[in-house]
Amino acid sequence: MKTHLIFIGNKFTYNPPLKEYILRTLEAELAFIDMISFLKDTDTSLFLYLEEALNAASKVVIVTTKQNFSTIGKVICTATNDNQILRDGMLIPQKVSLFEERSYLLEYKGSFVNVLQIDEGEKMPEILLHNSEIKAVAHIFEEERETLVNILTPIAQTYEVHFDFVQKVEGWLRLDIYSKKYGDITKFMEASKKLLPKKFIASSNIIEYIIDKLYHSGKKVSFAESCTGGLLAYYFTKQNGASKILEGSLVTYSNALKENWLAVDHTILEENGAVSAAVVEEMSDGALNVSDADYALAISGIAGDAGGTDEKPVGTVYIGVRSQTQHIEKHLHFFGDRNYVQHQSALMAIKMLLLLDKETFF
Repeated sequence: MKTHLIFIGNKFTYNPPLKEYILRTLEAELAFIDMISFLKDTDTSLFLYLEEALNAASKVVIVTTKQNFSTIGKVICTATNDNQILRDGMLIPQKVSLFEERSYLLEYKGSFVNVLQIDEGEKMPEILLHNSEIKAVAHIFEEERETLVNILTPIAQTYEVHFDFVQKVEGWLRLDIYSKKYGDITKFMEASKKLLPKKFIASSNIIEYIIDKLYHSGKKVSFAESCTGGLLAYYFTKQNGASKILEGSLVTYSNALKENWLAVDHTILEENGAVSAAVVEEMSDGALNVSDADYALAISGIAGDAGGTDEKPVGTVYIGVRSQTQHIEKHLHFFGDRNYVQHQSALMAIKMLLLLDKETFF
């Protein structure tokens, strides 16, 4: 049974932080959302759209505002031949089977509908629609998709689970695992880990996983960022516990700050340019020295949409990752707009950190 998420209200389109908060909460609860739709406050097709969704024998989550909450109830009542009644200060359909503050659930012709009301600055109401399948997430590194299918399919058949792959960046696959039984998923992950001991991480949140591993090993990390402009630091600081392991991040956008803050040699900058292997090597070394961390990640590139040359086109990125004993560096070329290049760069740096010290992270 597929899950259809419908946002009703202009603010969910024009307020990205609110929308992203709602999506994070729903995805954590519902495992997978198959379809997402956005309808404006004044959309005249609202009735037909909701009627079609209700008759699709699916799970429907409707997220709307206080302004539209009772109107949505009226539309649902019209589509389901029901009436609205007042319960705990809310006007909701009479056939509602379960309700909490700003949230109600009803069943209609095999479909389950959860209507949620949320506005700016409010906490998400309780989600009453739950997924019958249990989901777990793992991450696999440095392995081809086709090879993994051959390795994991027999295990999945043994424990009656199914899985899907999504590539985060090259050499990093996210594995979504589904089953009706938690025990089957656990056994599948244990067996998979044995076959891929230095490539498999079982965790729904890879950053939380890194934070936990570093904290328990008594290690810290620091960043030196140029084209990503602090995005790498944001990936970490949006998670609880980041202060335990993150020394800080230096966003050295100009050459002057690369020299003054990170001690990048002026001659190296002049001879190689800011976007080069030599510079990210010095950036990572400078970040390690100034912070006294155990690991340092450095990124410099041309995110775009302009500024590229024939030698270094838009999307050219250099990433350096360093520990107290070793350093690795990659020259990459990403495609996409400015923001997508920045996110790919940050994700690749995270992947390189994990692979730099497999004893700690795997």
